[in-house]
Amino acid sequence: MKILKFKNKQKFKYRKKIIITDLILLISVGIHQFEKQKKQRVRFNLEITTDSNLKADLKEIVNYEKIILDIKKLTGKKHFELLENLSESILDEIFKNKKIKKIKLKIEKIDIIKETNAVGIEVVKAKV
Repeated sequence: MKILKFKNKQKFKYRKKIIITDLILLISVGIHQFEKQKKQRVRFNLEITTDSNLKADLKEIVNYEKIILDIKKLTGKKHFELLENLSESILDEIFKNKKIKKIKLKIEKIDIIKETNAVGIEVVKAKV
């Protein structure tokens, strides 16, 4: 009599995300004259969904340091009148990486309205 061993054929579904929390930069943004003359603190929070088949290898992963550097470069180049324009520029830049499937981006002006901790926008954009 032969004993058969069954391999565990359990399958898993992965969803991998890169998280960047509370990145605070001093940038030029806003429609008011005083916002155009003086940079203000703006907070960025990102949740980036990547290709779930990426291997845990430095050549394969999405590098969060590069994403932060890209945001710093974009925000340091020019004045953005609207957070909506800034968000689209950031999303376009990040989506240049073909491994990225979805981005949830939250941008908040921290010091603009005294009665609040922050005001801002949240945008979710995904490849279809």
